[in-house]
Amino acid sequence: MEGITYKEADPGTSLSEFVKSFWYVHNSSNKERQFSVLPDGYFDIVLRKSRRKEPVSSLIGLWTREYLCVVPQDGELFGVSFRLLAVEYLLGVKIAQLFNSESVLLESFGGITRKDLSDFVSFVKKIQSVLCDMAPNDAIDPRKSELFRTLYISNGEMKVADVANRVSWSSRQINRYFRDRFGISLKSYCNILRYRASFDQLKEKRLFPEQAYTDQSHFIRESKKYSGATPKQLADNEDDRFVQLSTLRKK
Repeated sequence: MEGITYKEADPGTSLSEFVKSFWYVHNSSNKERQFSVLPDGYFDIVLRKSRRKEPVSSLIGLWTREYLCVVPQDGELFGVSFRLLAVEYLLGVKIAQLFNSESVLLESFGGITRKDLSDFVSFVKKIQSVLCDMAPNDAIDPRKSELFRTLYISNGEMKVADVANRVSWSSRQINRYFRDRFGISLKSYCNILRYRASFDQLKEKRLFPEQAYTDQSHFIRESKKYSGATPKQLADNEDDRFVQLSTLRKK
């Protein structure tokens, strides 16, 4: 992407159950840039760095449609993509009220200052320290650990009943937990994970469904539902509109 620098880092073993990745975007061009961000099943904390002011932190909930990310001229974004288990066991918040929305935090997350955002390496070092200090001392409910491990490994391609049986937790209880904490049903969340798994194939210009879709029409409908675009439009990614497809790391 011309004028755009994107970096990503893994969280390390100690945080891997709660964090998917740390990321960074810098717009070094002489104009504002806009990107479409697609639903991927994770929620984020983003710190926006400006030239003179202290960074502004925002908490971004789960999304079921594309949303617009604006990076101003010479703007920098530093972010953390969280797995859902972090809601309860790391941050101690609920994001149900942030469904398809974001909220500006009153204080900079973790007390992070401009000095901590001098570069991506400094940010990663600082945010790892902040999050490790938040790590729970109490044991995580094994049902919830197994629940999310199952969902992520399967890319959401399991029936709700099968997931419930595997983790020994009723479908009704799981759905109540999901709606209360995240603002979404388990089935809807599984559909998002399945859609996210298609990004790799679309990056390689493979337009036919390789996940558990019934047929091509089903794949197209789901693509339009979550992105407003067909699989071909996503694969073409004109003007690097879809940032996740532009920055997707090879497996």
